Amino acid sequence: MGLLSVLIFFPLVGALAALLMRGATAAKMVALATALVTFCISLVVYMKFDSNLAGFDMKEQVQWVVLPGLHLSYFVGIDGMSMMLVLLTTFLMVITLIGTWNSVTKNVPAFMALLLLLETGMLGVFLSLDLFLFYVFWEVVLIPMYFIIGLWGGKRRIYSAVKFFIFTMSGSLLMLVAIIWLGVEAGRQLGEFTTDITKLYQVSRSLPIDVQHYLFLAFALSFAIKVPLFPLHTWLPDAHVEAPTAGSVILAGVLLKMGTYGLIRFNLGLFPQASFDYSGLMTTLAVIGIIYGALVAMVQTDIKKLIAYSSVTHMGFIVLGIFSMTREGLQGAVIQMVNHGLSTGMLFMMFGMMYDRRHTREISDYGGLARVVPLFTVFFGIAVFSSVGLPGLNGFIGEYLTMMGAYQSSVLNSWSYAIFSATGVILAAVYLLWMYQRFVFGRAKGTSAAAVDGHDHSSHASTHSPSDHALNDLSWREIVAVVPLVIFMVWIGIRPMHFLATSQSAMYKLSDDLLQQKSGIVFPEQQSQPSKPMQQLPGGLRR
Repeated sequence: MGLLSVLIFFPLVGALAALLMRGATAAKMVALATALVTFCISLVVYMKFDSNLAGFDMKEQVQWVVLPGLHLSYFVGIDGMSMMLVLLTTFLMVITLIGTWNSVTKNVPAFMALLLLLETGMLGVFLSLDLFLFYVFWEVVLIPMYFIIGLWGGKRRIYSAVKFFIFTMSGSLLMLVAIIWLGVEAGRQLGEFTTDITKLYQVSRSLPIDVQHYLFLAFALSFAIKVPLFPLHTWLPDAHVEAPTAGSVILAGVLLKMGTYGLIRFNLGLFPQASFDYSGLMTTLAVIGIIYGALVAMVQTDIKKLIAYSSVTHMGFIVLGIFSMTREGLQGAVIQMVNHGLSTGMLFMMFGMMYDRRHTREISDYGGLARVVPLFTVFFGIAVFSSVGLPGLNGFIGEYLTMMGAYQSSVLNSWSYAIFSATGVILAAVYLLWMYQRFVFGRAKGTSAAAVDGHDHSSHASTHSPSDHALNDLSWREIVAVVPLVIFMVWIGIRPMHFLATSQSAMYKLSDDLLQQKSGIVFPEQQSQPSKPMQQLPGGLRR
């Protein structure tokens, strides 16, 4: 068994071990130990990975189903984009387990087992190079998240879990049909039914353009639901609101990235001509989602719904970068996937910490927290500013590159996408800073304006709710969970090339190949050829 296979299936072993534990503490310790070891394995993969390769590295392939005319294989590998997402997945799982240690109190062994099963599914999605294997892992992810929401969620957990399941399953079935169609076409051209993506890259480009369009739409619908792209986003606020804190962090931090990953890996890779033809539609929906998500977030009174709608906005930037098909846009999309996972994951986790103390999601029920929990206020503010895209923090570089890519794109051929998407940055500052002001500096229900202004000095005057008096600031465990997130937010904001260099060769080659295809040059076969390391960032920035 190769290193990538160990990385994928080690959490599954931990899940079985956690499920056998009788006590809650023992199950949590097993889960945390498993997640830590998995993260260490991903670091070993990162050290062995050659980022100068434009293709796939560390490939492992074993025949899975071998029948006359039918060849399905267990085929995994990694490139720069999947490397970034694998590290994000393993890192966030450790942080989530530490940060939500006491959030779940019933059936803890089962909950921990489902989280680790979810990690196996997510890693399998990012590392699969066989479309049938990819589909298996894609569906595996659906099962634990359904139960996490349905069994440990809020009052409307059943409705939200079923809605999440139906939305995702509906798109997935169309993708399965498209995968089978490609396999049958491979049988006609190559003499065997295969879903090996390295072979399908050749097969798909020989299809008639109308067939490419149908297959593109089948894949795109499945991925757009997962992103989620407007108007297929309606499952997301319900799922986030009802999910337990750990579910919200993983859902926002990693699961949504499965959709944007699929758009890059399969839609752009398999159907370049159809991607050109539908780039205007996809970017239009992305820009609508950016503005719509921000406007809806501005009127939310439930803080988890507000953060959920902010995800619709931020994921819109990623889709915009993807379908610009420029070097800048694709690099911006990849780094923004990581940025969103860090910033929005931290927002959900930190609110979960406060929810464990107060058990209310209404913004108006909070106020004046800065005086009571100053450490929480500082860290929550950093997460807010990261999500806003403040220069010097990670969110800025991703939004900058995606908008630059859209502005310079010869595929989109219009500056309007970049201009309209920029309004999302302005609106994000409006709803996030408004939320932060009311959440930690405002006054809760039942407090007087005089108290907030500092003019009422009576013994009963207070700038925070009576129930806030007993609040404890962040514990050492919670500080340990949030500090690594802050470190990466600052690190990416100040030295983005340390991270962009990992995916640079893969994304630059994909962009160059797409633009060559658009220009009528024969699309070169995707091989794992070394490419020279590039020392310059888009826009003239250097390492």
